[in-house]
Amino acid sequence: MTVRASAPAKTNVVLSVGRKRADGYHGLATIFQALDLRDEVVVAQRPAGAGVQVSVSGADADAVPDDHTNLAAQATHLMAERYDISPDVQITITKAIPVAGGMAGGSADAAATLVALNALWHLHLSRDALAELGFQLGSDVPFSLHGGTMLGLGRGERLTPVLSTGVLHWVVAVCHGGLSTPSVYREFDRLTASRNCGDPSVPDAALQALRTGDVAALGGRLANDLQPAALHLMPSLAQVLSDGSDAGALGGIVSGSGPTVVFLARDREHAIDLAVLMSASGRLRRVHAVTGGALGATVESTDDD
Repeated sequence: MTVRASAPAKTNVVLSVGRKRADGYHGLATIFQALDLRDEVVVAQRPAGAGVQVSVSGADADAVPDDHTNLAAQATHLMAERYDISPDVQITITKAIPVAGGMAGGSADAAATLVALNALWHLHLSRDALAELGFQLGSDVPFSLHGGTMLGLGRGERLTPVLSTGVLHWVVAVCHGGLSTPSVYREFDRLTASRNCGDPSVPDAALQALRTGDVAALGGRLANDLQPAALHLMPSLAQVLSDGSDAGALGGIVSGSGPTVVFLARDREHAIDLAVLMSASGRLRRVHAVTGGALGATVESTDDD
C-alpha cells in the first residue's frame, strides 16, 4: 500500500516568549494559524528488513536531510517502536514550505508522516494520540496535526481552538538564507538578559479581532517577540518588512523564528496584488498568496500496490 498525505505551514499571528525555563525551553503564548501552503509526504511499504529510506524534492530540497535526522524518518522510528512494527518504508517528501523559514516545515513533514503511517499500518489512532507522539518530535508537531487557528501555551503544545470569523489572506515572503531556531532563541536570550520578560500572554485585542473578523484591527496587533532577534541576526529583514508596509499590507511580521515574513491582506485580491508588488522588489526567493485556517495533516489518498 502507498499512502499520500499533506500538512500545512504555520505562522504565528502573535508570539509571546518568556524566559528560558529550567528544562531549557522557553514558555510561550501564541496564536497559531495554519496556511494552505502544504508539504506532501508519500509513504510506501518496503520489504521486511529494508528499513527507512527518505527522498526529498521540491522547493529548497537540497537543504533538507535525507538521513535519520529528518523528522519524517524520526517520526517513523518513533511510531514503529511504540507499536512494535518493523519500520520498513519509503518516505517521499515534496517541499513547498520554506526550509529553516520559521513556518514549521519539518514539523509538517513529521505530522504528515504520522497520519500516513497511521493509515498504512492500520493503527486507527486518534488525532490526540498522534499529537502525543508528535510532541516528542517537536513543539510544533501537535499544531501541524490539528491545523486551523489555535491558542498554544506551554511550549506551544497545549492547544485550544480560537474562534476566527471569516478567512484571513496572507502573503508569504520567502527570504534568501535561513535562520536556525536555536540561534534565534539564543539571540533572544542575549537581547533580553537585562530585563524582565514577564509571563508570556496573548493580548485580548488580538483574540477579539479574530472573533469579529476585523482584519484591519488584527493587522495592527500582529506581534512576535522573536522578531528583534531575527532582525539582529539578519538585518535585511527590516527592508522586507518595510517593502510590505509600503505596498499596503495591513500588517507584517517575521514568522516564528524567521526569516520568512508574512503580511496580512484585506482579501484574496489584495493578497495577490501584494504578492506581485513584493515579487517585483527582487529581494525575495519566492512569494506566495495564501489563505489561513487550513486543515491539519490529512491523508489525501491510499493506493494498493
